[in-house]
Amino acid sequence: MVALETQIPEDIFLTLQARGLFKTVLAERSRQLLAIRFYQERVLSLGKAARLAGMGLWDFVEFLSTNRIPVIDHSEEELAVEFAAVDQFIKEQGA
Repeated sequence: MVALETQIPEDIFLTLQARGLFKTVLAERSRQLLAIRFYQERVLSLGKAARLAGMGLWDFVEFLSTNRIPVIDHSEEELAVEFAAVDQFIKEQGA
């Protein structure tokens, strides 16, 4: 594991602490939020984002759903390529 350090203004930390968000919880939530962001930006795969979040794959899928993040989010162009590949496969199998 690699440890990263970040700085938070003291007044903000005290506000978070007053709400029960201590260092361990802040670190966990930070990893989870980074995992969501990097998954959305396609920097990390679903599996790697789950690992960053400290969750199993299906727990992370549920976490994404709870946060209204689509697990499958293909553009129209990506879907067109996939459908064309399926059409090609069907043609080849029928030949």
